[in-house]
Amino acid sequence: MSKQETKDKGITVKKEENMPEWYEQVLLKSEMAEHAPIKGCMVIRPGGYAIWQAIQDYFNPVMAKYGVKNAYFPMFIPESFFEREATHAKGFKAEVAWVEPKGEDKQRYAIRPTSETIMYDTFSHWIRSWRDLPLRINQWCNICRWEVQDCKLFLRSREFLWQEGHCVYETEPECEKEAQAMLMEYKKLCEEILAIPVIAGKKTEKEKFAGAKTTYTIETLMPDGKALQCGTSHNLGQGFAKAFNISFKSKDMKDELPWQSSWGISTRLIGATVMMHSDDKGLVLPPKVAAVQVVVVPILFEDSKEKVLKAAHKIVGDLTKEGIRVHLDDRTEYSPGWKFNEWEMKGIPLRIEIGPKDLEKNDCVVKRRDIAGYGKGGILTVNLVSLRKEIPKQLDALQHALFETAKKHLDSHTVHAKNWDEFVAAIKEKKWVKVYFYEDEALELAIKEKTAGVTSRCIPLGSTVPEGAPCFYSGKQATAEVIFARNY
Repeated sequence: MSKQETKDKGITVKKEENMPEWYEQVLLKSEMAEHAPIKGCMVIRPGGYAIWQAIQDYFNPVMAKYGVKNAYFPMFIPESFFEREATHAKGFKAEVAWVEPKGEDKQRYAIRPTSETIMYDTFSHWIRSWRDLPLRINQWCNICRWEVQDCKLFLRSREFLWQEGHCVYETEPECEKEAQAMLMEYKKLCEEILAIPVIAGKKTEKEKFAGAKTTYTIETLMPDGKALQCGTSHNLGQGFAKAFNISFKSKDMKDELPWQSSWGISTRLIGATVMMHSDDKGLVLPPKVAAVQVVVVPILFEDSKEKVLKAAHKIVGDLTKEGIRVHLDDRTEYSPGWKFNEWEMKGIPLRIEIGPKDLEKNDCVVKRRDIAGYGKGGILTVNLVSLRKEIPKQLDALQHALFETAKKHLDSHTVHAKNWDEFVAAIKEKKWVKVYFYEDEALELAIKEKTAGVTSRCIPLGSTVPEGAPCFYSGKQATAEVIFARNY
């Protein structure tokens, strides 16, 4: 079977029956990404990168509100830098790829698994007094985590793209406030732009970022019952400042150590979006991140071709004036049915069909991508006069529907377990589980071992533990409500 024939065949497995294979087929056949010739790496195709570009276009103005400025730092980190903060170095030891010294170089260079060390050495030169604070810097860049062997497109690969913000403050309250503020901006991004409901929380001591004082996270639950971390924000405390000699003169001329935060999201969000919303026909994209929001497919016959094309071009022009991203598919070498299947595979939110019979009534047919099937499902007849007003409404409705469907799944697959048996039963049912837990790294390791991989995801912000409530696992007095799940 040729590559084109394979693509034409569509998705050959069902989402509910074999999600890993379904997910890969959706990404490959919708032309979002493909595997690179380098083991563990991927090629992000224009269709996939368009979502990353939409995320950048949305988030750059958000960061600007906080006074964050974009910059860029080298991808090579001197080994001596990397090892200044011991906990951080230990946490990333297994993931680092090294460039061996050559010529005049006397030490190895790490290919950045994260940029704290290379950025903070520079910060030590930039910061001299309280007047230089707060310092808020972000960079959009690539990251290398070499422990990955088999590439799971967008979810886990040796190289991926991300955004990492790094800020420096005079006081801990400032640092803590903005670390949590950025987490909530990530939550808004996921829910309002990607239509992915998330839970905002704090990581346990075992799961926090290496070298951080506190790690905050947003987590969601994929349709197969596995949790996915969608973004993190860290209060780094003063450890990195001490390790990299970052200090400032306070207003009373005393030498002080600043407080630091870092926060980031990655192209993993593309994978989350695809996995959450897509179906057995292929990709389903939220309108707010779709490079093409509407495709117009004219139904062409020789005796009416000119009139129908003229009407189709007018639709494109009218919708473009409304700020809608629209594409006209006027190819004649493919049948309308073939085009319908192609655009469904690529996840275009709305499809407009117009043929001679529609034109006689001054109508067109609008098909929503999120509602499966034909007939009445997702199909709306719209008068051409009202099309400019109707299409934005339909795009908004589709965006909202995707979020509500995902939220319903999250809510229905969230349970609270009082004991071990309830916990195990819920995990088997592909749910994530809230429990009252006595925070202890040894207990988390024991749970992970007994369940072949279940880990703590977060302590939901604002959650409380009833007085005297026992830990579901140890029986000790619980110290936090924690969500556990299998994860990607």
